[in-house]
Amino acid sequence: MTGEDLKRQTEKRKNWVDGEDGKDYRSSRHEEREGSTKAFRKVLDSQPENWQAVVSAFERIKKPSRREFGLMVGYYARRGDMNRARQTFESMRARGIDPSSYVYTSLIHAYAVGRDMEEALSCVRKMKEEGIAMSLVTYSIVIGGFAKIGNAEAADCWFKKAKERHTDLNAIIYGNIIYAYCQACNMDRAEALVREMEEEGIDAPLDIYHTMMDGYTMIGNEEKCLIIFKRLKECGFAPSVISYGCLINMYTKIGKVSKAMEVSKMMKAVGISHNIKTYSMLINGFLKLKDWTNVFAVFEDVVKDGLKPDIVLYNNIIKAFCGMGNMDRAIHMVKEMQKERCRPTSHTFMPIIHGFARAGEMRRALEIFDMMRQGGCIPTVHTFNALVLGLVEKRKMEKAVKMLDKMALAGVSPDEHTYTTIMHGYAALGRMQSALAVTREMNAQKIPRNTFVYNILIDGWARRGDVWEAADLMQQMKQEGVQPNIHTYTSFINACCKAGDMLRATKTMEEMEAAGVKPNVKTYTTLIHGWANASLQEKALSCFEEMKLAGLKPDKAVEMIEFELTVDMGTAVHWSKCLRKIERIGGELTQTLQKTFPPDWNAHHSLDADYESDINDERSIHGDNDMFLADVNDGDSDEEG
Repeated sequence: MTGEDLKRQTEKRKNWVDGEDGKDYRSSRHEEREGSTKAFRKVLDSQPENWQAVVSAFERIKKPSRREFGLMVGYYARRGDMNRARQTFESMRARGIDPSSYVYTSLIHAYAVGRDMEEALSCVRKMKEEGIAMSLVTYSIVIGGFAKIGNAEAADCWFKKAKERHTDLNAIIYGNIIYAYCQACNMDRAEALVREMEEEGIDAPLDIYHTMMDGYTMIGNEEKCLIIFKRLKECGFAPSVISYGCLINMYTKIGKVSKAMEVSKMMKAVGISHNIKTYSMLINGFLKLKDWTNVFAVFEDVVKDGLKPDIVLYNNIIKAFCGMGNMDRAIHMVKEMQKERCRPTSHTFMPIIHGFARAGEMRRALEIFDMMRQGGCIPTVHTFNALVLGLVEKRKMEKAVKMLDKMALAGVSPDEHTYTTIMHGYAALGRMQSALAVTREMNAQKIPRNTFVYNILIDGWARRGDVWEAADLMQQMKQEGVQPNIHTYTSFINACCKAGDMLRATKTMEEMEAAGVKPNVKTYTTLIHGWANASLQEKALSCFEEMKLAGLKPDKAVEMIEFELTVDMGTAVHWSKCLRKIERIGGELTQTLQKTFPPDWNAHHSLDADYESDINDERSIHGDNDMFLADVNDGDSDEEG
């Protein structure tokens, strides 16, 4: 070896020791870790919907760094998986890795998406304790979290803090606080924030225009919504499917479905295709109108466009089948969903159970309930309420009460509607002591008596003509600060009339008018019947004239009283039997009868039908059930958008 070779070798060794040879001498372990890290990031970017693939790729990293842990926490945050986000965060700390502002912000994001703002604020406090400053992104996430739960006051408080700490705000944080006020229906404040944003030189993105349109939709302001739509076009934005979707949503919400269809045509004219959400909005609009033909016409368009129906659209189609009474097709649609690997939820089965329950087919309602549970769907309080209602309407009160035990076993707490349904059933059957026992159970469950509860009880005592019990309840209402409504006063007047206490009935009428509650046709009709039963026809006619002066249109029963066409029930039943006999015999008498009562009258207004209707009305326990049936359906609304 020459001197030059020796010199080069010595210099090479020196560079190798000093690490200046330009090469990275890595161990196989280090290279393996780098490869698994790259694979994890690739899966995270390319297959975010594949939860198992992402988790498997992360677990293949032998020693994840803070960066990989942060990415995993952020991934769980976007999915709203608070528990796994926290678990990953704690695993990182257990390895001795301190969280950065990014990791903390990702964890706060997880709690905000999961609507657990208490835990989100706990993380904020922990950040401050560890000396980590909140970034603008952190503030924005906290504001957005409070906006989602409808707490505009808290969102505004954090927005003010963000303004104090950060001088340069961006469109994202403004978008979140504007969304908070739109959700709170405070559109004046939302408009002021948009102006403030523009004054700060921040251009409003398209999303903020959509947020404002949704806000005006919530308060039913069509004019303002259209102004915002016009403004976004003036600002150089091309309306997207979301922009048109906001208009469709607004029109379907205010009941102008024909206008929504015009927007649909406008969309197609500019080359924008519907998506599943816009189609669902149209279907929902036609559902509200009970326009089943157009519901299915829109569904056919979905299929023609090659779109795959989602859970919301399937649920709406099932509601349509149930609404038109085609229960078998509704069940078939559930099976179709399962074939398409779209998993039914409790909302899917709810209208079917409710439909069978209302039709009195409790056996089939319970079969669907079992089918739902076997499919892995957890029944909600609304599902149980539908079953309870069906049993009550069939007068199976013992079975309805036993349903409370089944609810307890399923871990579902009865709500106000559960108890009022049972209470209404007992009251309609005259079992007032049982109805009062239900109110005691409500008190034990800390469910306060409201006007509706008192109305059921007063109406129950009124049916029995027990004016003293009804009067005690009226007094209790006043003591508890519960305001009587028109139904309360009418029921109490009915109790007075049945007891023959017309003086008290008249005083109650004066009291309700003094309280600012105007009597309706039913109130006057009840009072007129009271005077008629007391054989005071002059008072009845005077009451009738008073009703007309109040601008109320009399019903058929009151008109009969006015024209002295009233007969006792025995006579009415006798006439009904005679009419049926005459119709069966035929001959001259039948022809005369048909001239007196034309065929169309006979078909729809026969005394037989009226009599059966009266009997059913007396026995019916539907009453105000429609009031809480509406609540049962609202609680399971699938309107998402």
